Amino acid sequence: MATRTRNTDRRDDALSKVRIVESAVAMLDEAGESGLTFRALSARLQTGPGAIYWHVANKDELLAAATNAALTSRMTAEAAVGPPKDVIRAIALIMFDAIDEHPWLGEQLSRGPWQGVTLQICERIGQQIQAMGVPAGAQFTSASALMIYILGAARQNAANARMHPPGTDRAEILETHAAAWRSLDPRQFPFLHDIAGQLRDHDDRAQFLDGINLILTGVSDL
Repeated sequence: MATRTRNTDRRDDALSKVRIVESAVAMLDEAGESGLTFRALSARLQTGPGAIYWHVANKDELLAAATNAALTSRMTAEAAVGPPKDVIRAIALIMFDAIDEHPWLGEQLSRGPWQGVTLQICERIGQQIQAMGVPAGAQFTSASALMIYILGAARQNAANARMHPPGTDRAEILETHAAAWRSLDPRQFPFLHDIAGQLRDHDDRAQFLDGINLILTGVSDL
C-alpha cells in the first residue's frame, strides 16, 4: 500500500486572522499597498487563497484590519491620561510615529477619514476639545483642524523620508535644500531666504508638535 507523503511547502500550524493581518502589515511595510495581493499573501503564508478568504472577505477588509492592528494597540497602550492638551499631544505623536513607521497608514487613514479607527481617534480628540471648554459651535472645526493637520503632516513627513534611498544622510539633504533657498533672490523670495537656516536645522517630530501647539493655542482662544 502506497504511503501518502505530506506537502512540506505548506504551513501546518493553524491559520488565523491574526497571522494573516500580521503578514499583511509586514508586506505593506515592505512594498506598500500595491505589493499586497492575496496571491502574494498566500505564498507568504504557504496556504491557498481560499483559506485567507475564510477569514477576510476582500482587500479592503484586509487593509482596514491591518490599519487597526498597526494603530489601535499603540493608541490604547501609549495614549496619556491627563490634561486635555497633553492627551491631544500624546495622540498626535502616536499617530505621527505610527505613520513614520508604517507609511502606508497615512493613505489608509486619509481614505476613510470618518470611519473605522480614524473615527475612534476623532472621538478621543473631540472629547478633549470638549474638556477644554471650547464653545459647542467651534468644537467640530477645532477637532477637524487637528485631524487634518495630524494626518496631512504625518503623511507628508513619511513620504518625504522615503523619497531618498536608504542610508541617505538627512542633514546633507536638508543642507542642499537650505543652500538652494539661500541662493534665491532675496527681493523675490525674502521669506524663504530668511528661514533657510531653520529648514537645515529643524527636527521633523519637534516641528510637528509645534504645529499641534499652534492649533491648540488658537483653540484655547475661542
